[in-house]
Amino acid sequence: MNDRTCIVTRRQAEPDELIRFVVGPDSAVVPDIKRNLPGRGCWVTADRLHVDKAAAKNLFARAFKAQVTVPPDFGGMVDGLLSRSALGMLGLARKAGAISLGATKVESAVRGGLALFVLHATEASDDGVRKISQARRATVHLGGPAILAYKLFSEAELSLALGGTNVIHAAVLAGDAGRAVQKRMVALDRYRGGSPDDLAMLAAVADEDDAAEDME
Repeated sequence: MNDRTCIVTRRQAEPDELIRFVVGPDSAVVPDIKRNLPGRGCWVTADRLHVDKAAAKNLFARAFKAQVTVPPDFGGMVDGLLSRSALGMLGLARKAGAISLGATKVESAVRGGLALFVLHATEASDDGVRKISQARRATVHLGGPAILAYKLFSEAELSLALGGTNVIHAAVLAGDAGRAVQKRMVALDRYRGGSPDDLAMLAAVADEDDAAEDME
């Protein structure tokens, strides 16, 4: 089997679309999130559905051709590793000055084209999210980039990572530090099934564009 073939779907994919796993000294399957652990590895499509399926159907043993142990709630374990990686990189971005906090500053960063992407706490109010979403749509209509938004962490998780209190909205600014965070956010978002907020935002932009064309 090709090194980058998902053991569930048997389809080949790019490394960023897969998660690598290896076997530890105790014969337990270990997620290799950074793809740098030694030993023979196998790959699974990078979302929880496929990781859970690989564990449930004993596909790791088949891939490694050995008796291996899969830890309980393996899908949750992978989620936790991806989450900690993303939050850790978010903290580094804060130290690099690549974060804007608070609804007003986030909206300003979006409208000014400085934001690479936006984070909303899971507790964020609909009204607060709506105002920033409007700014994101306005930026697209003015020829700017589509600034994605993620709702992946609680207020407590964001506050701890960013060294603040009651962090509900944050913008990660463009630049090397921001792109490093974005890579991990994309991985976590993909693993959890994608962001409905972004699908809604892109659909709204398309609807408004269609309406404008109809009026011409």
